[in-house]
Amino acid sequence: MGTSVLSDGHVTDLFQYHDGILHCEGVSAERLVAEYGTPLYVYSENAILERYRAFAGAFAALDPLIAYSVKANGNLAVLRLLAQAGAGADIVSGGELHRTRLAGIPSERTVFSGVGKTITELAAALAANIYAFNVESAGELRMLSELAVTMKTRAPIALRVNPDVETLTPHHYTATGHKQTKFGIPYEDAERLYHEAAQLPGIIVRGVDVHIGSQILDVEPYRLSVTRILELVERLRKSGIDLEFIDVGGGFGISYDGESGPAPSDFAAAIVPLLEHTGMRTIFEPGRYIVGPAGILLTRVLFMKHMGGKTFVITDAGMNDLLRPSHYSSYHRVEPAVRTPGRETVPVDVVGPICESGDFLALDRPIPRVEPGELLAIGATGAYGFSMASTYNARPRPAEVIVAGDAHKLARSRETYDDLVRGEAELLE
Repeated sequence: MGTSVLSDGHVTDLFQYHDGILHCEGVSAERLVAEYGTPLYVYSENAILERYRAFAGAFAALDPLIAYSVKANGNLAVLRLLAQAGAGADIVSGGELHRTRLAGIPSERTVFSGVGKTITELAAALAANIYAFNVESAGELRMLSELAVTMKTRAPIALRVNPDVETLTPHHYTATGHKQTKFGIPYEDAERLYHEAAQLPGIIVRGVDVHIGSQILDVEPYRLSVTRILELVERLRKSGIDLEFIDVGGGFGISYDGESGPAPSDFAAAIVPLLEHTGMRTIFEPGRYIVGPAGILLTRVLFMKHMGGKTFVITDAGMNDLLRPSHYSSYHRVEPAVRTPGRETVPVDVVGPICESGDFLALDRPIPRVEPGELLAIGATGAYGFSMASTYNARPRPAEVIVAGDAHKLARSRETYDDLVRGEAELLE
């Protein structure tokens, strides 16, 4: 019988210990690192699919477009898996557009968000005939109009409206639905700008978009934001602007500490009654919810160090591999990949090899006493793990592996030193 590493209470956890050894589905962590090395990101294919289906099923009454938020994890194998399951894509750059097209996500299931889209990115998305641009400023709207006219086409748009809803998130960087952020159109300006958009050449007014933050564990902000947006929709209808869709955004939170987190049905109970009789298409942009608990980061303990009354566990993964603990003060569970009965639990700082005091994976964390050479698993790193990784300190980014049952395959090769200098070395010749 296996025991769970992480569960948020409403889907099967496919990272479990069997006879004291951590497995992803049917493959042990030790087997994976023996073949692919460390640090190593490991994703469960079936966990991704289960979580996608759980989310889509909760909102089935709306027949929604689930536009997966590519920034959470843009690995092509992950995108291809979700494309085959019927997902669309929420993109925030030309690079993400390129990834989704390579992975087979249809353009008609793609929406383009972001406050700083360049003219090159807009042109590429127009040429691809995406479903909608989520426009975030008057300047972007006018530039898109001019570009569409030049390209002899029309740009389908929604305005991303900032509803000025205060949202409790784990870090102030992840709250985006209030006035003091760079995101969206101020609520009080939205109606005027919609009427301007309706008169601009090259523009098709198609919908309305809202996104209030990230890692949200409370349903009430969604209910408030959707209510405010629907009030705007009704005013627009009365003035002759009839919208095709409402994009509710993403931000649906997960459990990072092993406690029970909110299920999609909890959010659906608050949102579906507001939307099911509007006659509008509904779009959601989940990212973290789908892939977060479906991934772990495996890292090898290099050294133990005792200094200043503290114990440091030094690993071969650092803030360049997983930035969230340093950047957001975020919590990820840390557990040995092999459980040994009777081990003493001690408080440690789990730190990496980067030359920064902010390079840590966990601080003052009670974990079973470990020794150099042991393997650690960092939980719930499928979202904003590899996607935020860097080559700081000239460290190659880790490999990514995807597991399905007893099978596993490389989803991204580990970078090499030659990869690090590609584009530079040629200039020395």
